[in-house]
Amino acid sequence: MSAWFLPLIAVGAFFLTGRLRRYALARSLMDVPNARSSHVTPTPRGGGVAIVLCFLGVQPLLVALGALSTAGAWAIGGAGALVALIGFLDDHGHIAARWRLLAHFGAAVWALVWLQPLGVMPLGLSGSMSGVLMVMAALYLVWMLNLYNFMDGIDGIASVEAVCVCVGGALLYWLHGANADALVPLSLAGAVLGFLVWNFPPAKIFMGDAGSGFLGIVLGILSFQAAAVSPVLFWSWAILLGVFIVDATYTLMRRLVRGERVYEAHRSHAYQHASQRAGRHLPVTLTVAALNLFWLLPLAVCVGLDVLPGWLGVLVAYLPLAALALRLRAGLPEVPAAS
Repeated sequence: MSAWFLPLIAVGAFFLTGRLRRYALARSLMDVPNARSSHVTPTPRGGGVAIVLCFLGVQPLLVALGALSTAGAWAIGGAGALVALIGFLDDHGHIAARWRLLAHFGAAVWALVWLQPLGVMPLGLSGSMSGVLMVMAALYLVWMLNLYNFMDGIDGIASVEAVCVCVGGALLYWLHGANADALVPLSLAGAVLGFLVWNFPPAKIFMGDAGSGFLGIVLGILSFQAAAVSPVLFWSWAILLGVFIVDATYTLMRRLVRGERVYEAHRSHAYQHASQRAGRHLPVTLTVAALNLFWLLPLAVCVGLDVLPGWLGVLVAYLPLAALALRLRAGLPEVPAAS
C-alpha cells in the first residue's frame, strides 16, 4: 500500500493551522467565553479549515491510487465543501439556523445521490434507495454533522474522536483485505493529527463549525462507503462512533423530554459535566480516547469479523455508554460549584 503521503498531510495541516491561527487573531475571530462555554480564555477559532483543505486536497491522489472512486470523491468533496463553507461563514458572522439546516440537508442529498450508483446503503442494504430509506439516510448524515458540532465543546475531544474512528476504520479495512480503501480514513486522520497539535489541551485554536460539521458529515459518508466493502462494516463504524452518538443523542432526548429548546447552546452533555467535575479538559479527552481504543474498537473488530451480529455489537457497545451518560447527568443542568 502506497502511504508515503500520509505524513505530508499531517505536516501540511500543522503549518496551515498555524497560518489560520494568525489569520483569526488578525481578524479578531475569537471564541469568547460565556455562560454556555466550557473554556475560560478567549481562543481563536476556525482552525478546522486546515482539516478541510488538506483532506479535500489529497482526494485526486486517492482516486488515482484506487483508494477512492470518482463518485465517492464527488460525494465527500461536494457535501463536505458545502458544509464547511456554511460553517466558515457562520464562524465569521451568523447564519440563521433554518438556512444552515437547509444547507445540511442539501449536502446530505448530494452525497446520497453520488453514493447510490455504488450500491452504498445504510445498514449494508443494496439496490435502489426507496424514499423512506433515502430520508433515513439523509437524517443520519444531518444528525452526524450536527452532533459532531455539539460534541466539539472541550479541547481536543472532536479531534481525538476523529483520529480514533479513522484509525479503527482503517484497521477494519485491513482485516477485510481492502488495503487501498484504508488510505481514505488514514488521510483524514493525518489531517486531523496536524490540527490536533494546536488543539490538544490547552487548545491554542478551536476547530470552529467549518471543521466540526465537515468531520461529522465525512465520517457519516465513510460509514456508508465501508458497507460497500462488507455490509457488517457499517455496524462497525456505528460502534466506533459510539461515544459521540450516545452522548449527543441521549442529551438531546433528555432535553426534549424536559421541554427545553434543544437548538439553544447549553452545557449539559455528559462530557461537559465530566470536564466540570474534573476541573479541566485533558482527563475527559484522554478518557474518550481510552473508551474508543479499549472498549469500542475491540467490539467493532468482533462485528467486522462476524464474531458478533451487528445489532448485538451496537447494543453491547452503547449500553454502558448510556449508563455513563446517565451517571454524568447528561441532559440535565450543571450543578453549581460549591462556594
